[in-house]
Amino acid sequence: MAIEPYRRLLRVPGVRTLLLVGLLARIPSTATGMALTLHVIHSMDAGFVKAGLVTATSTIGMAIGSPLSGRFVDKYGLRPVLITTTLAQAVFWSTAWAMPYPVLVVAAFAAGVLALPVFSVIRQCLAAMVPLDQRRSGFSLDSMLVELSYMTGPALAVAGITTAGSGWTMAVVAAGMIGSGTALTILNPPTRSAEELEAPQSRVPRAQWLTPAFIALLGTAAAATFILTASELSLVAAMKHTGQVPWVGLAVAIWCVYSLAGGFIYGGLSRGFSPLLLIALMGALTIPVGLAGADWRWLLLALFPAGVLCAPALSSTVDTASRWVPAAARGEAMGYHGTALLIGGATSAPVAGAIIDRYGPGWAFAAAGAVGVLMVLIALPLWRRRPTATPQPTLPEKARSFT
Repeated sequence: MAIEPYRRLLRVPGVRTLLLVGLLARIPSTATGMALTLHVIHSMDAGFVKAGLVTATSTIGMAIGSPLSGRFVDKYGLRPVLITTTLAQAVFWSTAWAMPYPVLVVAAFAAGVLALPVFSVIRQCLAAMVPLDQRRSGFSLDSMLVELSYMTGPALAVAGITTAGSGWTMAVVAAGMIGSGTALTILNPPTRSAEELEAPQSRVPRAQWLTPAFIALLGTAAAATFILTASELSLVAAMKHTGQVPWVGLAVAIWCVYSLAGGFIYGGLSRGFSPLLLIALMGALTIPVGLAGADWRWLLLALFPAGVLCAPALSSTVDTASRWVPAAARGEAMGYHGTALLIGGATSAPVAGAIIDRYGPGWAFAAAGAVGVLMVLIALPLWRRRPTATPQPTLPEKARSFT
C-alpha cells in the first residue's frame, strides 16, 4: 500500500474540487433522516411509530427517485436535475416544521422522490473524470468521505433539534440543501469523459446492462448495507442491555474509523478484489461477533476485521458498476445502486430489531453476517454471466470535460 495512488488521483483536474464539494454537499443529506425522526418525536410528541412511518415514506420515495434522477441526468444533463431537486428540497425543508402530521407523511414521500441526488451524482462524475486504472482509488476515497459525512450530519441534526428546536434546524437543513445544489450546479462536473462525449450518441437499451449479473451486483450492495445497519443496531442494543449507553457515541465513532482505515488501505493497493469476496468476508467475520461478550471494548475488537472491510466492500460495488455500464446509462445505473443501498439498510432495521427483541443482539450479529454470505452465494452463478467491461479512457487529459 502506498499514498502515491491518492496523490496521482488528486492531480487529475477537477477531482479535488469535486470530492471537497461532495463531502460538504452530503452533510445536509445525511442529516435529513435524524432531523425528521427527532422532529416527530420531540416537537410533535407523536412517538416512535409515527416517526418511523415518516422516515419510511421518505426512504421509499428516495428509492423510487434515485434511478429516475439518474435517468434524467443521462437524458437531459446534470443542471436541470440539480435545479429541480434543489428547489424541491428548499420548499420541503423550509415548511416541514409547520406541517400537520398527515401532510408531513405525504410531503416526506414527495421530497424523497425529488431528493438531491448528490451521492449518485458524485460517483457518476468521478467515473467520468477519473481514468479507469485510478477509479478504485477514487471510489475508495469517496467512500471514506461518505463515512465522514455520516459521522457529521446526524450528530448536527441531534444537536440542532435538542438545542434550537425543529424550526431552526430544518431551516439550516434547507439552507444546506440550497447551498449543496447551487455549488454542484455552478461546478457542473462532467457526467461523461471527453472521449465518451466524442463517441456516437445512441440510446442504450436497458437489456444491454440491466442483466442478471448487474442485479446480482445490486443484491450484494444491498447485503453490505444490511450487514452494516444490523451491526450498528446490535452494537447499540448490546451496550444498552449492559448499561453502557454513555459510550455508544465513542464506540460507533471507533467503528467508523475501522472503515476509514480499510478504505484508505484498499484504495492504495496495486489491485482490487471482487465485491463478492469482500462482502462474503465481511458477512462471515460478522457472524461470530456476538460471542465476544457484552463488554463494548471486546465487541469493538471483534468488529475490527469486518469493520475494515466496510468501505472497501461498498467502493468495490461502485467501481464494478462503473465498469459494467455504458456511459450513456451510467446515471441510471448509479441511481439503482443507490436504491439498493437504501433497501439494504431499510430492511435490515426491522429484521435486526425483531431478532434483538426475541433472541438478543448476539444472534442479530449472526443473522446479519449470514444474510451477507447467503446473498453472495445466490449472486455467484449469475456473476459468471456478467457483461464485458465497457471501454474507458485511460489518460487523465481525456478524462474530463467541463463544457
